Amino acid sequence: MQKETGKVTLRKRKVKKSDGKRRDSKGVILKMGEYQRPDGRYLYKYRGKLGQKKVIYATSLKELREKENSVDQDRLDGIRTMESCNVNDMFDLWCQVKRGLKDNTFQNYKYMYNTYVRPEFGRINVKELRKTDVKVFYNRLVDDERLRVHTLDVIQNILHQVLDVAVDDRYIRVNPLDNALAELKRARGKDTKKRKALTLTEQRMFLDYIKDHPTYYRWYPIFSFMIGTGMRVGEVTGLRWCDVDMEDKWIDVNHTLVYYDHGNRHCAYEINSTKTEAGTRVIPMLDMVKDALLLEKKNQEEAGLTCKSSICGYTDFIFLNRFGEVTNNGMLNKAISRIIRDHNDEELLRDSEHARLIPKFSCHSLRHTFTTRMIEAGVNIKVVQEILGHTDVSTTLNIYADATKDLKKDEFAGLNDYLKEAKGA
Repeated sequence: MQKETGKVTLRKRKVKKSDGKRRDSKGVILKMGEYQRPDGRYLYKYRGKLGQKKVIYATSLKELREKENSVDQDRLDGIRTMESCNVNDMFDLWCQVKRGLKDNTFQNYKYMYNTYVRPEFGRINVKELRKTDVKVFYNRLVDDERLRVHTLDVIQNILHQVLDVAVDDRYIRVNPLDNALAELKRARGKDTKKRKALTLTEQRMFLDYIKDHPTYYRWYPIFSFMIGTGMRVGEVTGLRWCDVDMEDKWIDVNHTLVYYDHGNRHCAYEINSTKTEAGTRVIPMLDMVKDALLLEKKNQEEAGLTCKSSICGYTDFIFLNRFGEVTNNGMLNKAISRIIRDHNDEELLRDSEHARLIPKFSCHSLRHTFTTRMIEAGVNIKVVQEILGHTDVSTTLNIYADATKDLKKDEFAGLNDYLKEAKGA
């Protein structure tokens, strides 16, 4: 029996030698470039577009041939096959070729990428990246890093542009970032909060509290100015005395102050052009704004304060900290948080049951507050757009819709009371 088995084996070997075909351990004929290793794994050798040797591996012949077909199709379509290129490599390439971004926007993009993407997600090979990987990554940023969905919008915008480069250079066929954030937005939409404007009562409470406060009085002019102009934070902090006409009551908005990380140069201020072309504008000066400027000048004179900042040739800035230097978004938001905390604590101690509390807000909310006051006063929508420096009227209309929704609700509350009284009569 053993002898017959040996003869059969020998006969098979003779067949292999006689037809000159290479076979695997199961007797299946192997194509050119296909090989089976001693450990049973399969490999396929081929040459790339430039003649470089390339190898792919598989645990079965079926899997190997599926990979071969994919490689062949990629080569026909001009897709780069089996090249090692991760997301970080593509981002670095994108940084080299990207043009048309303002420097502060570009620096912010690099900061966001290096902080949240580069350490882990950025190391994934672009050819192996799947939409599920992106969704898992985004969910982790929301759950573990506590990022808000609008922050993910920025990351999505960066990554989508980066992977577009990979598509253009034929590393991949389609961009896995296409609509990758849509599902998460739908799922988390109820958790996202729009910036809310202060009501007129909340606005008065806030300004009245700081106007004569022994500690916070020095913040009154800048916050009153922001509520009365709707200017962006960088536009306010970068404003100079030569940009305001106190006699004719105009404010010339022609630049913005930015503060960001320059890498090995650390954090620094720079002067940039306004956010958009429409951002360069002239704003009429309300009485409350003129009063705020006069009060700021008076406070600085009494404190012997002069501007010590000189940034990109710009100096004589209006709003200064106690050291005579320009301020920034972070300082203003910290001041607002402390003011809200102290005001609400005092209110709760005075009368916890009927306390009038100020809601949490950021300095950007003061821009929405000014917009809401204009809409409540019936200012024409095109004027609102020009004063805010919006390029696209849809941006203005979104704020307009939110403001008028609250306004209608308040008006109908009064109508409801009136109809109840009429019914009782």
